[in-house]
Amino acid sequence: MSHAVLAGVDGSGHSLVAAEWAAREAVLRGVPLRLVHAAPPLPGGTVPHQAGETLRRVGERIVQGVIADLAARHPDLRLDGAQRAEAPAEALLSAACDAGLLVVGARGSGGFNGLAVGSVALRVAAAGDCPVVVVPGQRPGGFGNGARPAGTATQVVVGFDAHRPVDEVADFAFGEARARGAVLRAVQSWAFPAEAVSPRTLFVTEEDRATWEDQEVLGLSDALRTQQEKYPEVTVRADVVLLHPAEALLNTSRGSDLLVVGRRAGRGGGEGRLGPVTHAVLHHAGCPVAVVPHDG
Repeated sequence: MSHAVLAGVDGSGHSLVAAEWAAREAVLRGVPLRLVHAAPPLPGGTVPHQAGETLRRVGERIVQGVIADLAARHPDLRLDGAQRAEAPAEALLSAACDAGLLVVGARGSGGFNGLAVGSVALRVAAAGDCPVVVVPGQRPGGFGNGARPAGTATQVVVGFDAHRPVDEVADFAFGEARARGAVLRAVQSWAFPAEAVSPRTLFVTEEDRATWEDQEVLGLSDALRTQQEKYPEVTVRADVVLLHPAEALLNTSRGSDLLVVGRRAGRGGGEGRLGPVTHAVLHHAGCPVAVVPHDG
């Protein structure tokens, strides 16, 4: 965790919440925080110079205002900021090429009321070379709403598949749990094997269900062993749940500090595809969601 944390800011409430989360993360990691504001050229070939200069100054004030606010609340944090003359997603992706983490609000100053996740957040989550954290605003009635039940421990949740373990995702989740002194909950969903469901099978016996579930629990325990030996200070709680993966993760992540999921990168790294589980948790989780690219 030696590379800087990068956060996008556009003056919206969502971006300010994300910048504060990024500041706390940078303090935990002991690295600088870099703020980026996108100031793409105005469309058209006859845009008055003064209009472009005014927008540039507005962006500069936004960046400097966020820096001043964060510096006052995190006096030990190393901060800097910059504007980039690109569209927001491209500005963030190019600025993050040497970052350890990219943090964005779930939506920015555009969009409409009721929009959960904007196009910029979805694009950078799908294309970032480094892990991307999408920070939601407060969502009354949603999953978790960022509130931890009284008396519960700090918690990081990671979606895990023991049948196809991904070291990059596990390492990121264990590292985040260690930095926070948090419990790590490894969630694996499972389903009845195909042979259990047929026109001749009207029900599944409790004995068969218990056998299959025990196999899943043992597989998850085996798959986590390497990371548990690498991070002995992290307390791990394994959850094997007979639910759809997205539902299992959303249920478990209530009140969590962070939910970690993976994303398969494209050939040679870079932009890949956000799967349906990642889409679901980005749109419905009440806590920040980290999307970790991997080659697997």
